[in-house]
Amino acid sequence: MCGDLEEDGGPSQLEEALYNRFLAHSRNLVARQQHKPGAGDPILDLLDKLFTDALSRCMTDAEKQDQNDRYQVMSMQPLVFARLAGFLAAHCSLQEDPLRKVMEAMMHGYAEAEKSEPDHGHDHDHDGSHGHYGHSH
Repeated sequence: MCGDLEEDGGPSQLEEALYNRFLAHSRNLVARQQHKPGAGDPILDLLDKLFTDALSRCMTDAEKQDQNDRYQVMSMQPLVFARLAGFLAAHCSLQEDPLRKVMEAMMHGYAEAEKSEPDHGHDHDHDGSHGHYGHSH
């Protein structure tokens, strides 16, 4: 019937489209990061590499799954990273307001995923206030 889940237990057309969008966007982002010059700050460069490595791992792990399970794996990965972010933040000084930094970084990533315009040769942080995990330059 219209609106029901597909009979074969496979991903719906929406789930497949969402997964394919994730995959295309992730590949583009990883490729851009690999060709982007370093920030000049070894810590920020390390954090950018960690982000790229983690995103690459997410793509690889999802792609290794049966086609019917790829969307489900991709949609559950944020929970793992949220848990990790909470674990790491719990070891930071409260004076550094770790929860606020985690939430700002999460919202930045959410907004970054919403960008649908094609890459036109530069980073989209036109005001310079985002990127590098909430640090201003």
